[in-house]
Amino acid sequence: MFLSNVLDQTLKKIKSQTANVLTLTNLSLGGFAIIFILKGQLNLSLLLIFIAALTDRFDGAAARKFNIESELGKQLDSMSDIISFGVAPALLMYQGILFEFGAPGSFFTVFYIGCGAFRLARFNISENNGYFTGLPITAAGCLATLSFLAIPYAPAQLFLFIMIILSFLMISPFKLKKV
Repeated sequence: MFLSNVLDQTLKKIKSQTANVLTLTNLSLGGFAIIFILKGQLNLSLLLIFIAALTDRFDGAAARKFNIESELGKQLDSMSDIISFGVAPALLMYQGILFEFGAPGSFFTVFYIGCGAFRLARFNISENNGYFTGLPITAAGCLATLSFLAIPYAPAQLFLFIMIILSFLMISPFKLKKV
């Protein structure tokens, strides 16, 4: 009887933290991606950003499945997303190509991060109505990261344009149905 109660309590605690563990995994992968960008290991950071996207996809699903959605989890998810899909992809693109533009490259790198932060803040104060307003930062970060693969094959100006467009799409008022 006692062992059964202890086991039930332990499983309940593990289940209640599953989503947060996945969210912190997302954050950690984004943090490691940034570290590897600073060390010049851009291809490894690209892989880490995409793995972070997978964990980001599963944290919300786990929260809904186990019925453990919380304000703390929502805020933690946004803080993780700004690292993994804001800062990491922006720095990846900066180190990969945008540095060639000097001050404009630096400006639009930071502008992308700022638009991502604005997008997340707006999401956190909005009601969950089945729609996103603007391009989600996860999608923008994955598109920016994916575009990194085309650097050897496309003109440098294209990547500056991509970062500008992704920035404005994140803060735009268009509605996108959640899937």
